[in-house]
Amino acid sequence: MAEDAKPTRSEELRLKEQIELAENGHDILEKKRDGLIHEFMQVIDDAKNVNEELANLFSQARTKLHKAKVYDGEASVRSNAVAIQDEPTIRSEKQNIMGVVVPEIESTEIQREILDREYGIAGSTSRIDATAEKHEELLEKIIEAAETQTKILNLLEEIEKTKRRVNALEHKTIPEMKDSLDYVSQTLEENAREETFRMKKIKEMQED
Repeated sequence: MAEDAKPTRSEELRLKEQIELAENGHDILEKKRDGLIHEFMQVIDDAKNVNEELANLFSQARTKLHKAKVYDGEASVRSNAVAIQDEPTIRSEKQNIMGVVVPEIESTEIQREILDREYGIAGSTSRIDATAEKHEELLEKIIEAAETQTKILNLLEEIEKTKRRVNALEHKTIPEMKDSLDYVSQTLEENAREETFRMKKIKEMQED
């Protein structure tokens, strides 16, 4: 409340400094918000492309799997699948986008050459090999999609947080401090006028 401020010169100076700091902070947060929104829109575009590629790869992988089951038998496909024991290596590192920590996921040993697959050439067919290759591509794209979606969520959370801080400064903190400053300044001016009037009266009385 403005009335809670003490009508002193030191309080007036303090409020002016606080308002200046708050307005500078507001400007910085607005620039950060705008920058985050720009980054967010770029990631959204990336996510759209990744999701389209993911949907296409999923469709292709499903088609190849169905074809392998029809021509080679489900038992053959399953036996080759269970032969694979080595799991791909997935490493997540941190990337900083305007103060927002987002993941940067890297994967290795997902796409392999035919000879590197553990089920062996003798027990597979070209259809099973094609199915394995397409599912390896699909897994890499799933990892890429997971990275993009996490970036979106982290950026969106920071954008909302920054918006709330901008709004709080713009619509609450700064107006309240300005109201307090107006109250203090007006009270000081009234006190100064009263003091001037009182001194004038005293002088008049002394002259009579």
